[in-house]
Amino acid sequence: MGENILGAIDETIHAKVRLGIMSLLTVHGECDFVFLRNELQLTEGNLGNHIRVLEEAGYIEVTKTFVGKRPKTSCKSTDLGTGMFQQYLEGLEKIIRMAQSGKPEL
Repeated sequence: MGENILGAIDETIHAKVRLGIMSLLTVHGECDFVFLRNELQLTEGNLGNHIRVLEEAGYIEVTKTFVGKRPKTSCKSTDLGTGMFQQYLEGLEKIIRMAQSGKPEL
Protein backbone atom coordinates (compact mmCIF):
# COMPACT_ATOMS: atom_id res chain seq x y z
CA MET A 1 0.00 0.00 0.00
CA GLY A 2 1.26 3.52 -0.79
CA GLU A 3 1.33 6.68 1.25
CA ASN A 4 -1.81 7.71 3.15
CA ILE A 5 -3.90 9.67 0.65
CA LEU A 6 -5.02 12.08 3.37
CA GLY A 7 -1.47 12.70 4.58
CA ALA A 8 -1.12 15.90 2.54
CA ILE A 9 -4.35 17.37 3.92
CA ASP A 10 -3.16 19.72 6.64
CA GLU A 11 -5.86 20.02 9.30
CA THR A 12 -4.68 23.52 10.18
CA ILE A 13 -5.47 24.75 6.67
CA HIS A 14 -8.36 22.39 5.93
CA ALA A 15 -10.90 24.20 8.13
CA LYS A 16 -13.13 26.18 5.75
CA VAL A 17 -12.36 29.62 7.20
CA ARG A 18 -8.60 29.01 7.41
CA LEU A 19 -8.63 27.72 3.83
CA GLY A 20 -10.35 30.97 2.86
CA ILE A 21 -7.79 33.07 4.73
CA MET A 22 -4.84 31.26 3.15
CA SER A 23 -6.44 31.52 -0.30
CA LEU A 24 -6.98 35.27 0.04
CA LEU A 25 -3.44 35.80 1.32
CA THR A 26 -2.07 33.80 -1.61
CA VAL A 27 -4.03 35.91 -4.11
CA HIS A 28 -3.59 39.34 -2.50
CA GLY A 29 -0.31 39.00 -0.59
CA GLU A 30 -1.14 41.03 2.50
CA CYS A 31 -4.70 41.53 3.71
CA ASP A 32 -6.06 43.59 6.55
CA PHE A 33 -8.50 42.27 9.11
CA VAL A 34 -11.48 44.25 7.77
CA PHE A 35 -10.92 42.97 4.23
CA LEU A 36 -10.72 39.35 5.45
CA ARG A 37 -13.80 39.80 7.67
CA ASN A 38 -15.82 41.25 4.80
CA GLU A 39 -14.68 38.77 2.15
CA LEU A 40 -15.28 35.75 4.39
CA GLN A 41 -18.42 37.23 6.00
CA LEU A 42 -17.32 36.42 9.54
CA THR A 43 -17.68 37.98 12.94
CA GLU A 44 -14.59 39.65 14.36
CA GLY A 45 -14.30 37.01 17.08
CA ASN A 46 -14.56 34.09 14.69
CA LEU A 47 -12.00 35.55 12.29
CA GLY A 48 -9.69 36.44 15.18
CA ASN A 49 -9.73 32.85 16.44
CA HIS A 50 -8.83 31.43 13.02
CA ILE A 51 -6.07 34.00 12.52
CA ARG A 52 -4.65 33.03 15.91
CA VAL A 53 -4.54 29.33 14.92
CA LEU A 54 -2.69 30.12 11.68
CA GLU A 55 -0.31 32.48 13.47
CA GLU A 56 0.47 29.94 16.22
CA ALA A 57 1.20 27.34 13.52
CA GLY A 58 3.66 29.79 11.94
CA TYR A 59 1.65 29.95 8.69
CA ILE A 60 0.90 33.67 8.82
CA GLU A 61 2.49 36.78 10.24
CA VAL A 62 0.20 39.28 11.94
CA THR A 63 1.15 42.96 12.16
CA LYS A 64 -0.74 45.39 14.37
CA THR A 65 -0.33 49.11 13.72
CA PHE A 66 -2.33 52.28 14.11
CA VAL A 67 -3.77 54.46 11.38
CA GLY A 68 -4.39 57.68 13.21
CA LYS A 69 -5.94 56.49 16.44
CA ARG A 70 -7.50 53.39 14.90
CA PRO A 71 -5.86 49.98 15.21
CA LYS A 72 -5.13 48.12 11.99
CA THR A 73 -4.33 44.41 11.85
CA SER A 74 -2.74 42.97 8.71
CA CYS A 75 -1.85 39.40 7.84
CA LYS A 76 0.49 37.84 5.32
CA SER A 77 1.59 34.29 4.67
CA THR A 78 5.01 33.20 5.90
CA ASP A 79 7.33 31.06 3.78
CA LEU A 80 6.20 28.06 5.85
CA GLY A 81 2.55 28.97 5.30
CA THR A 82 3.02 29.38 1.57
CA GLY A 83 4.77 26.01 1.35
CA MET A 84 2.15 24.24 3.44
CA PHE A 85 -0.66 25.78 1.40
CA GLN A 86 0.98 24.63 -1.83
CA GLN A 87 1.41 21.13 -0.36
CA TYR A 88 -2.25 21.17 0.69
CA LEU A 89 -3.35 22.09 -2.85
CA GLU A 90 -1.17 19.37 -4.36
CA GLY A 91 -2.74 16.85 -1.96
CA LEU A 92 -6.23 17.90 -3.02
CA GLU A 93 -5.26 17.65 -6.69
CA LYS A 94 -3.96 14.12 -6.07
CA ILE A 95 -7.24 13.12 -4.41
CA ILE A 96 -9.24 14.65 -7.27
CA ARG A 97 -7.19 12.86 -9.94
CA MET A 98 -7.56 9.56 -8.06
CA ALA A 99 -11.33 10.01 -7.71
CA GLN A 100 -11.73 10.90 -11.38
CA SER A 101 -9.65 7.99 -12.62
CA GLY A 102 -11.12 5.46 -10.20
CA LYS A 103 -7.67 4.14 -9.21
CA PRO A 104 -5.00 5.19 -6.72
CA GLU A 105 -1.95 7.16 -7.84
CA LEU A 106 1.45 5.59 -7.29
